[in-house]
Amino acid sequence: MIEKREERLQIMLDIQELRALDNFRFKARMPSRAAAVRELIRRGLAAEGFNTAEEGQRSSTFGVLDGGSSSEGNGHA
Repeated sequence: MIEKREERLQIMLDIQELRALDNFRFKARMPSRAAAVRELIRRGLAAEGFNTAEEGQRSSTFGVLDGGSSSEGNGHA
């Protein structure tokens, strides 16, 4: 049985981030952007050594791509 998704999460991406997401989606043959985002989140949470956010960090600190729209890095050590 498929669980009903009841929560909505909206994010903003710059054009390079969106292009990277779409490239992943098509290469992995994902049916939608939402499915691709869920898969990337699942992979990220399963990865070892991910960092948690320090108190007071801004959302812009956590970009998708290195050297993307964020001038402060991507939140990874």
